[in-house]
Amino acid sequence: MTTAQTQGLIGMLFVLGLLVLLVAPAVIGVVRDLRIDRELREAEQGRRPKGAAPQAEPRRRYFTTTVTHHS
Repeated sequence: MTTAQTQGLIGMLFVLGLLVLLVAPAVIGVVRDLRIDRELREAEQGRRPKGAAPQAEPRRRYFTTTVTHHS
């Protein structure tokens, strides 16, 4: 392998690495959105997602606020 071929290979690998770094977040986002969409569809149909434990009714919490005026 000549020096020119080695430099060409290094350049090509560098460009491919940059491409992966730029495309990876988009691919991860699409996969995440698809998973969320599937979970929402299952929730609308009344099914629990796979591997989800049964959940108790959420407790309602009421908070009060006190406002004090300082003169």
